[in-house]
Amino acid sequence: MEIESVIVIVGLALAGGGVLGFFLRHKLTESRMADAKLAADRIIEAAKMEAETIRKEAKVQAKDAVFQAKVEWENEVKEQRREAQALERRLLQKEENLERKAGQLDGRELEIGKREKVLADKEEQVAHRDKEVEGLILEQRQKLENLSGISAEEAKKQLMEDMVSAARHDCAKRLKQMEDEVRETADKKAKEYISLAIQRYAGDYVAERTVSVVPLPSDEMKGRIIGREGRNIRAIEAATGIDLIIDDTPEAVILSGFNPVRREVARLALERLITDGRIHPARIEEMVKKAGEEVDKSIREAGERATFDVGVHNAHPEIVKLLGRLKYRTSYGQNALQHSIEVAFLCGIMAAELGLNVKQAKWAGLLHDIGKAVDHEVEGSHAVIGADLLKKYGENPAIVHAVAAHHEDEPPQTVLAVLVQAADALSGARPGARREMLETYVKRLEDLERIGTSFPEVSSCFAIQAGREIRVMVNSEEVSDTQAQVVAREIARKIEKEMTYPGQIKVNVIRETRAVDYAR
Repeated sequence: MEIESVIVIVGLALAGGGVLGFFLRHKLTESRMADAKLAADRIIEAAKMEAETIRKEAKVQAKDAVFQAKVEWENEVKEQRREAQALERRLLQKEENLERKAGQLDGRELEIGKREKVLADKEEQVAHRDKEVEGLILEQRQKLENLSGISAEEAKKQLMEDMVSAARHDCAKRLKQMEDEVRETADKKAKEYISLAIQRYAGDYVAERTVSVVPLPSDEMKGRIIGREGRNIRAIEAATGIDLIIDDTPEAVILSGFNPVRREVARLALERLITDGRIHPARIEEMVKKAGEEVDKSIREAGERATFDVGVHNAHPEIVKLLGRLKYRTSYGQNALQHSIEVAFLCGIMAAELGLNVKQAKWAGLLHDIGKAVDHEVEGSHAVIGADLLKKYGENPAIVHAVAAHHEDEPPQTVLAVLVQAADALSGARPGARREMLETYVKRLEDLERIGTSFPEVSSCFAIQAGREIRVMVNSEEVSDTQAQVVAREIARKIEKEMTYPGQIKVNVIRETRAVDYAR
């Protein structure tokens, strides 16, 4: 019982404590809420005061800004008003000036009108006087024609002829004087350079023709070359493009063709077939192929040897090959490759004397006739063809121009081009360098004499020195010493225009005066 009582008492105590704690917490919460409300009220009040302060400051600032803007606007308006007033004053001044100028123009117009009227009167007077002068001139001209016995046109023609004759005479005198002055300095040097170049270089010449002769061990070989029903000879001609001439010539077969490379291939192939003894179409094709390879190798080696001889390296392979083809090309019997090498050395010697680039001069001289390697395949001048080939393979423009100009297909514009022309003429014009057919030689002599005698001042004409010089005799009573120079130049120009020839032709005009008397 006592225990239960204790338990009850304890339970009542606990219940009373819980109720008391609840009331205490409630009171504490109410107190805190009251404090928070007071704090919030104070914060709100402070915020309202601060907002009011900010509003007042913003109002003051806005008034200041409006006042400042108003001041600026008033200043701007004042400035614009001043500018407008200044502009107005300038406009008024311009109007005054324009009015003053208009008045001046009106006065000038009146003055000009008066002057025009005066000029018109004077023009009428001048026209009247011109008519009077023309009448007087016509009258005087008729009197002069009656006194002189010739008309005005005839007198004018005679005067013009006299003036032209005098001008030609003065021109000839001046021309001769200039040539004498140039000859004193240039002729001596040119002869020194050319003679030095000729002395320092001597070349061998190879006379090529359009046929090659292949020796046979016996005449029986001719039948084997012909073959049954001519099959072998047809196979050789088809494979090489060269005609075989088998005639009564003892122990020999003639190969005929204008292409020297093909003719060389045919010669080598035929010699090997003769040595081998087995001659039939299959063997012929095999030998022709081998001979072609050997000739190609020979062409390449000849081109490399030529570039090595003149001291030029790193040349384009196709240019080297084209140079080698010149080994089998001839011009008037002169081997084209040998001629090109000689021109290269002559160019180098003369370039050294003139202080030019020797290597470039040699290379230009070696390449000057490279167009002849393909001129039978391409239409046109070999100089132009060669220049196009060199341009294609990226050669120096100076060398391309020298090649194109060495036969006047282009006017020479550099010293190098003139050197190549001179060296080419030296190589081709020296005695024995080239061979011409008799008909061509005689025809050239006849053409030279025909051109010389076509001039009325010429009494006789003779072509000498194998057509390298023409001597012209003129009438001493009709041609003076100075006019003889003009005649020589006109004959030279006509030869250049109408004839084609290697090297140069000297025109020598001779004016002879004889004085005869008798002792009695």
